[in-house]
Amino acid sequence: MAAQELSDRAAEACRTAVASLSGAGIAPEALAEYVPGRRGLLRRRPATMRPRGEVWRVAPLLLGADGALYAAGRATRSAERGRPGYQSVSREERREIAAAALRGGYPVGAAVNFDAVLLLPGAGAAEPADLDAAIAVLGEESPIGVVGAELRVRWRAGAPLEGAPSLEEFLRDRVALLVERGGEGAAS
Repeated sequence: MAAQELSDRAAEACRTAVASLSGAGIAPEALAEYVPGRRGLLRRRPATMRPRGEVWRVAPLLLGADGALYAAGRATRSAERGRPGYQSVSREERREIAAAALRGGYPVGAAVNFDAVLLLPGAGAAEPADLDAAIAVLGEESPIGVVGAELRVRWRAGAPLEGAPSLEEFLRDRVALLVERGGEGAAS
């Protein structure tokens, strides 16, 4: 099967899943780009999040409202920074990331996904999909891969692709679960 046909089938599966999620009224989460803080001449500009769209979390994948497919990166909930607690460095970093989401314009408590890697562009994309390049960038960390003539989804990084469900099966099953639960549980 040609790479273009594989990309077309994947795009169709994504569009079908988006239509099902939208039709069921499942609320999407935010997709953003993390913009680190930086120092200017006289003052420091704090980190923020730049909005990139809306997505549904479907286990190791993010499905964009435009039909784009992403490898899930990190996620946070928008929150006030608060005073430093000095419990641990990692906790303080997470608090700063949550505050960056708030500075990016997301309401308190909103789920914000960031550091996602685009695997398949959505409708209206300027460039055609280069699925092979996207998978190659992530290597063994990619949640998807090609086995034979099928695009398959692995549940975790490094898991074998043999026996893994095809993208179409995976999206159909996970979207049905999300719709059944009314969007709760975020299909993870």
